[in-house]
Amino acid sequence: MRVLLIEDDRMVGAAVAQALKDAAYAVDWVTDGESAIEAAEVETYDVALLDLGLPVRDGREVLRRLRQNGRALPVIIVTARDGLDDRIDGLDLGADDYLVKPFEIRELLARMRAILRRPGSGTSPLLSNGVISLDPATHEAVHDGETCHLTAREFALLQALLTRPGTILSRSDLERHIYGWNEEVESNAVEFLIHAIRKKIGSAAIRNVRGVGWMVDRAS
Repeated sequence: MRVLLIEDDRMVGAAVAQALKDAAYAVDWVTDGESAIEAAEVETYDVALLDLGLPVRDGREVLRRLRQNGRALPVIIVTARDGLDDRIDGLDLGADDYLVKPFEIRELLARMRAILRRPGSGTSPLLSNGVISLDPATHEAVHDGETCHLTAREFALLQALLTRPGTILSRSDLERHIYGWNEEVESNAVEFLIHAIRKKIGSAAIRNVRGVGWMVDRAS
């Protein structure tokens, strides 16, 4: 899952970005409203975390532009503005949720999972192709009755495949789900992660389509 983090406070942004990476999200972090609008135009995100007090263009203008452009991108406002009118205004402008700073990272992650479970989001509380099941809340995979815990990047890769069973994902497709803009893509990272996942849940769990990419089978 890829997240657009829109936060101008360097300390808050760094902490949230690291927490999201630890939770297996690929994160692109921008610090002003204009950059946020540009990012949303060139990249596809699963959810955006939006501060309101931004330079260049404030968060309300960013949200307004996103909705005027017809984007269905889920948006959680994350701000220190805790007034009732601020919350109502943000939700009326099209935000999907509103979280007041300071907050617990666990709550933010839970709210993100709740939004991503909504109808039309393409995700469910438990991802499964009928053979492998994956729990986004615990990062646990179940295969043949055996449960194992995945690392953050193992989870991100398997989640990408299970979100689209039967679809071949290329190396670049999978890297996009693992790495944010400013992260160095490690050599052979995809192969290394697939090898690690196969050791945990079985060698046949992920199929290689030579010269094209990888896939998990669609439920029969």
